[in-house]
Amino acid sequence: MGQYPAHWEADVVLADGGTAHVRPIRPADADRLRAFYSRLSDESIYFRFFGPRPRLSDKEVERFTNVDYTDRVALIATIGAEMVAVIRYDRSGPGEAEVAFLVEDAHQGRGVASVLLEHLAATARERGIEHFVADVLPANMKMMGVLRQAGYTAQSRFADGVVRMTLDLTPTDTSAEVTAAREHRAESRSIARLLTPGSVAVIGASREPGGVGQTVLRNLLGADFTGPVYPVHREVRAVAGVRAYPSLAAIDGDVDLAVVAVPAGGVLDVVEECARKGVHGLVVVSSGFGETGADGRSRQDELARLARSYGLRVVGPNCLGIANTDPAVRLNATLAATLPGRGRVGFFSQSGALGTALLQRVAQRGMGISSFVSAGNRADVSGNDLLQYWEEDEATEVILLYLESLGNPRKFARLARRIARRKPIVVVKSGGTPAGHSAEELRLPDTALSSLFEQAGLIRVDDLIQLFDVGQLLAYQPLPAGPRVGLVTNSDALGLLAVRACEAAGLSPRPPVNLGPSAGPAEYGPALADVLATAEVDAAVVVYTPPIPGDAEGVAAELVRVSAGSAKPVLATFEGHLGMHPALRVLSPPARVPDPRGTRPVLSPPERGSIPSYAAPEEAVRALAHVVRHAAWLRHPPAPQAEVHGIDTEAARALVEDTLAAAVQEDPRGFEAGPPVAADAAALLACYGLTVWPAPPVSCADEAVAVAESLGWPVVLKVAGAEAARRAGTVRLGLTGPDSVRHAHAELTAQYGDDVELAVQRMVPQPAVPTVVGVREDPGFGPVVSFGLGEVTARLLQDEGFRLAPLTAEDAAGLIRSVRAAPLLFGEYGYPPVAVAALQDLLVRVGRLSDDLPELARLSLDQVLVGESEVFVLSARATLRTPALPRLDAGPRRLY
Repeated sequence: MGQYPAHWEADVVLADGGTAHVRPIRPADADRLRAFYSRLSDESIYFRFFGPRPRLSDKEVERFTNVDYTDRVALIATIGAEMVAVIRYDRSGPGEAEVAFLVEDAHQGRGVASVLLEHLAATARERGIEHFVADVLPANMKMMGVLRQAGYTAQSRFADGVVRMTLDLTPTDTSAEVTAAREHRAESRSIARLLTPGSVAVIGASREPGGVGQTVLRNLLGADFTGPVYPVHREVRAVAGVRAYPSLAAIDGDVDLAVVAVPAGGVLDVVEECARKGVHGLVVVSSGFGETGADGRSRQDELARLARSYGLRVVGPNCLGIANTDPAVRLNATLAATLPGRGRVGFFSQSGALGTALLQRVAQRGMGISSFVSAGNRADVSGNDLLQYWEEDEATEVILLYLESLGNPRKFARLARRIARRKPIVVVKSGGTPAGHSAEELRLPDTALSSLFEQAGLIRVDDLIQLFDVGQLLAYQPLPAGPRVGLVTNSDALGLLAVRACEAAGLSPRPPVNLGPSAGPAEYGPALADVLATAEVDAAVVVYTPPIPGDAEGVAAELVRVSAGSAKPVLATFEGHLGMHPALRVLSPPARVPDPRGTRPVLSPPERGSIPSYAAPEEAVRALAHVVRHAAWLRHPPAPQAEVHGIDTEAARALVEDTLAAAVQEDPRGFEAGPPVAADAAALLACYGLTVWPAPPVSCADEAVAVAESLGWPVVLKVAGAEAARRAGTVRLGLTGPDSVRHAHAELTAQYGDDVELAVQRMVPQPAVPTVVGVREDPGFGPVVSFGLGEVTARLLQDEGFRLAPLTAEDAAGLIRSVRAAPLLFGEYGYPPVAVAALQDLLVRVGRLSDDLPELARLSLDQVLVGESEVFVLSARATLRTPALPRLDAGPRRLY
């Protein structure tokens, strides 16, 4: 029996939103297998074994549970302590294995077989198996459906009363799309079960005034939750006038959601109780977990493991709670008494401490929310889960995120890049990772994070004020078609401030229309109409701050009337009001929604066309600038992965494997704990169609002359080494003959010593702009490509751009233009225009290389000279290491 492959274990979300644990089978699972088999129907057994088999013999149980994890592999899905499904393969020939699976009847239709097939296919590829073969009875339509819908290339033929299906396990675009779609549906449904419960139990709701449990209970009742609410307390009979129950088991009805407010030491027992009751999800507001240190972190990890094993999702611990303003739900399972009204914004906050203040700010602005989740320590449910839910939620049009950490950054970027095309995502990312969060500290600089957010189409803002400033504009006004801004004001000073703010934010302001301090409705209406009618205007900012009280209601009515139906956004600084001013709102008639206690009217939230107001013109302009950039990103359709010709991935893979094998042979203890291993960067780049200009080292002046003559004149003599490019005076350029080479050699040895390592390289045709290209493997984001100019000033200012690999042609173009010194590549400031297209191709190839080879820890191309017609790689260095784990967003679906 082979070594147990622990890295195959995974928590997964099923199609209905529940969870299960997938792991390899073990000999100790014998009794679990027998119990599983005893619960199967005769039909399920017949379809699996092609005949009746009332029980498994001891010999069969031993065979099924004892596998070698190479030629014979079995994975099981468990919920709690019970096995609910098993899938296995047995190698039947070179690169081929027979596959079969069984799902307990009570769990069929939940997507268990599909997720097990994804995981078994990944293990099979790891063991060198390329094809699965399955013999299926024609009546077994469910199994054939699972195999056909996996997205792999499938063939089938009928013979001897059996359908033989063959699956090519090579990943395809279709299989990747199938996996992503199933992940999306499952995670979306898991959050829907939390936010739309039919009933809620508050466990730990005591009579103590101001207690955590009683606070949540009162907020649930105060929001008029549409389902039953069950306080659970071991001793008291009623809490807040509501009958209390001594345990969940004592509740007659079903419980969909449990809010847990008991001391941390008792939470795990509550999870067990919730599992027995059939609860779908938990909101753990209790503190005393990861934020308290190592013991608390261990308790938090066990909470997530235990809950997932029973099919439960967990919000928290140490969180504020969750809310849903849908009139059919009216859920306020939070510690915040002030909950904003109905709106079109989904709001995720990782901070429990800030959550109450944030909700108050939203309510004060009058912008409303669709739903709210405070994740606290984020042991399980994360921002990624909420993104999946809000993508499908028709009530949510804008997504606001306050993040303190990123649990799976690569997945976050992938989801955001897709979802931002449909719904804008505004994010505040604080610095660092707070104690207690289930996330690894990111190693990328903050500027890199901003670049990656920009690549994904996220709107990153600096603070919470801007988060709401941008959110209210996106929620109620259309997107601008460009950066041209019309200004209507009653103050020269405020108009000038708005102009300067536009220019600082990269917008193009028109001269302000100043109506004077006494302007009223008769002046503001026509002036705004004229501005919106102007073809050279994409958005309008209106400033109304009269020195003495005027007809504010009339002005507001005119602004709303004139802007109604306009395709151009209108923002206002209206008497210094911050948020959705009552007079600037567009309201629909009160809706009447079904309610368990009868149909009742519900006040309608502000509709689209409502004009957001800002305390100052500069704040309005800053919000508009963020939205203008997002609209520009949307106008560029997503580009497909670039076609890269002339690459040899197999040769690169062989080079990496040989290098790592040689390192292990040199040090039998392995090198994972030591420094990365140097690799032949030139050979790796050659596999991807990139040539590094040779720079042979030389030990004396005569050797330098001989090398120069062999390379061809003119040449350069330079100091070799990784840091040489960062130091001034290390290169002698334009050497055209032996005497100049000897003179340069004498200068450099005099400056740096006789033992300095020098190299000769052919001179690149001039003019050329020096640039630097790099790759780093981030533990969260995976491979990240960096780019900057090689000029000393650009290096000192850390003027770098970053993009996730692999890169599309559009990504590469954006990466080049993201650095502040990019104009030097396009013929500005006296520099000639250079081969930017060739530079883009190089970036795409480097991105492809880094995505193909997860063992690549670092790659540095320093420098890359960009000439008038081609690029020249002057130096390259690469290091490798064995990845401890697969990339976070690689492989089959799993919860991280």
